[in-house]
Amino acid sequence: MSGRPLQLMLIDEDPTFRLGLRVWLEQLPGFQVAAEAGNAETALALLQSRSQALEGAFDNPRLRSQALQPIDLVILDMGLGQSDPQAMAGLDLCQAIKTAFPALPVLVLSAQAEPVLEAAARQVGADGYGTRGMPVRALAQLVRQVAQRTSAQRTSSEWVRPAPAMSAQIPGPLTAMRLSMRLAGLQQIDAALADLQTLREQGRLAWLDQLVLDGRTRELKAARWLMNRLWATPQFIDADWAAAPPRQTVSPRLSESGPLAAVGTSALRSQPGDLPAQVFEAVFSKLQTPLANVSPVPLEIDILRSDKKRELLYIILRQLEELLSDLQQSNLQPGQLREKASAVLSDLWQATLEEFFGKYYTVRVNAVEQEVVTVLQQERHIVRAEMLSRIPFVPALLGHWLFEEPLYIDGSPYLATTPEAMRQSERLLENLLIQMANAVMQPLLNRLADVEAIKKSLYSRQLMSTRDIERFRNDLAWRYRWDQWVNEPKAIFESQYRLLTFTPRGIDLTSVYAPRRDELEQLSGLQWAVTVALETRDALAPRLRRAISFVGSGVVYVLTEVVGRGIGLIGRGILQGVGSAWQDTRRSRQRKRPEFNEWE
Repeated sequence: MSGRPLQLMLIDEDPTFRLGLRVWLEQLPGFQVAAEAGNAETALALLQSRSQALEGAFDNPRLRSQALQPIDLVILDMGLGQSDPQAMAGLDLCQAIKTAFPALPVLVLSAQAEPVLEAAARQVGADGYGTRGMPVRALAQLVRQVAQRTSAQRTSSEWVRPAPAMSAQIPGPLTAMRLSMRLAGLQQIDAALADLQTLREQGRLAWLDQLVLDGRTRELKAARWLMNRLWATPQFIDADWAAAPPRQTVSPRLSESGPLAAVGTSALRSQPGDLPAQVFEAVFSKLQTPLANVSPVPLEIDILRSDKKRELLYIILRQLEELLSDLQQSNLQPGQLREKASAVLSDLWQATLEEFFGKYYTVRVNAVEQEVVTVLQQERHIVRAEMLSRIPFVPALLGHWLFEEPLYIDGSPYLATTPEAMRQSERLLENLLIQMANAVMQPLLNRLADVEAIKKSLYSRQLMSTRDIERFRNDLAWRYRWDQWVNEPKAIFESQYRLLTFTPRGIDLTSVYAPRRDELEQLSGLQWAVTVALETRDALAPRLRRAISFVGSGVVYVLTEVVGRGIGLIGRGILQGVGSAWQDTRRSRQRKRPEFNEWE
């Protein structure tokens, strides 16, 4: 296998996971994804057809010269078939592959690093075991270790796994599913409890927010207890999870004079040197969640199909990692980051354009073939001035990754390896990815928006007609103007930056505090007028509310105490008058009735 990349086959029913893994692995040296399958039947058929094609090419020089290569390793999801009871399960497929192709190594990925699941995979013939959430670099190393042993005879000690622990007990399929469901649920609940604990320790919550926080904590603890009961497996107790309490986070900060606060939570801190990898892996996992735009503003990437949007974000993340690696190998000094940030963003934009559209990809425009990247590069000055230069905190983010400099959160510096700094780094990276993706699509919408070939390969079905595209472009134009004249001066006046981040529902807006006094003093014209209007409103609104409240109280008093009582007295008099008239009429009738009887 030396001299050519390893030919990999991915078997996973989640197309999003396959796409992310393929895009990421193929950028590492020595890997090529040669085949993919979403179910057991398709996987077996692909392996069989590829095997037959290779056998036919063995004695045919013309076929042998073609690019068809044998599969070197299969990466198989253990949870395959869980959504369809009639489908072949992942472990059954692993056994079938090893029966039909004994020399083909199989690496099984599971949702959790559980020893009993690892033992089950080994029992059916798997050559290695890992987790779906492991870092991509660790997965690449594991793939190489498994593939390197294909030519040698394996012994029991050569079983390849990321963790040495193993249990002799093998769970059945239902037990394995319950184990996986329980551990995944507990992990999510504990992460949510840790986030609530972080909010509580910040100490700036109103009493109502504190009550809500306490209620959410009780709900999560109840959910944890219920999860343990519903998915219990008495014969396979996950002692580590049961014994470990929810994570407690303490926020080590830098004091104003510089030394560290004497607080330690080493279990939650990143190790030096792997900080960028952890941040990138965390954001990489978020790219597998829904990417719909749930924010109140339109985005350039909204025109893309969901798979193309995800692919674009993957490419940007990977290209940024390569640029970061180049910076790490250079002699860059911390003081040079501010002047290098603009060049890094420009290089990232250029590299993403070439890979996403294809460096030599052409389309026919007005009967002339034009290279897409060359056309889009004509907008680079506008993109750099109007979009890339407005991405906030880029120098701080590079300093955090390259030199582990502290990040400022709400005006206070946090050590680079603290959970707060890591989460802030993730938010800033997410915003950078989304804004860069918008910057990639903006010149396309300006110059090649209505080209049929581009529409068919990239656009969402809801935005295919010329009218829909023009309406979409008009919405973006209004957003540019509103951001320039209203939202941006308002954010500067409020000492905030607006960030686009990934949430479980999709892409949404959030804001972070940052001093922007210098920018505020440079505002002029309509932008300055907006801040004056905001200040005027802040000055007059409380007094105007008090005046309206006073006038309103007077009006209420007049209506209730004066007019209301007057109306009440008049109404009472009318009712009394009606009552008296009715009583008089009744008495007169009673007096007349005896006379009538007597006359009779």
